[in-house]
Amino acid sequence: MRDAVEFGCGYGTFAVPVAQRIQGVLHALDVEPDMLAATKSVAAMHGVKNLKLYQRDFVAEGSGLSDDSVDYVMLFNILHADDPVGLLREAYRILRVGGRVGVMHWCYDASTPRGPSMEIRPRPVDCEKWIERAGFTLVKRNIDLPPYHYGFLAKKRCYTKFYNFPV
Repeated sequence: MRDAVEFGCGYGTFAVPVAQRIQGVLHALDVEPDMLAATKSVAAMHGVKNLKLYQRDFVAEGSGLSDDSVDYVMLFNILHADDPVGLLREAYRILRVGGRVGVMHWCYDASTPRGPSMEIRPRPVDCEKWIERAGFTLVKRNIDLPPYHYGFLAKKRCYTKFYNFPV
C-alpha cells in the first residue's frame, strides 16, 4: 500500500499508526481545526512525516483528492453522517482499481460507552447495503472488533474498458 486517506481523522488515533506503516502519504481530513491540530501533535510526537492534513467538510464537498489516487480509505465511526452512500461513493471515486475501503462503526448497542445516539447509529446490515450500493465488492463482512465495534473490508471492483474497433 502506498497512499491512504482517513475521512474524519479526529485525534489521529488511526491516521498516525497507519501513516507509520505505509510507503506513501496518509491524507487526513477533518472539518474541525482542533482535530487536525491534535492529529498534527500526535504525528509530531511519533516523528511521522508522511501525513497531509486537510480542513474540509468532506461530507458536503468531497475529499478534493484526484480520481484513482489512493490505495486505501478509512471510514471509521463516520457512516452515521447524513449521506453515508455519498461518502462511500467518494471513497470509491478516489480509490485506485483494486483499492480497498475499511469501514468500522460502533456496535448497535445502547450499552456501548461512547458513540453516536442510537437514532443515527447504523446497524451492520445498513453498512453492508450502503457499501454494495456504492459499487464495492465486500471482501470481509461484519468483522467483530471487540469490545465496541464491528467492521467491513471492501474492494473497488476491477473493470475493463471495452472499445469498439472498426472491423
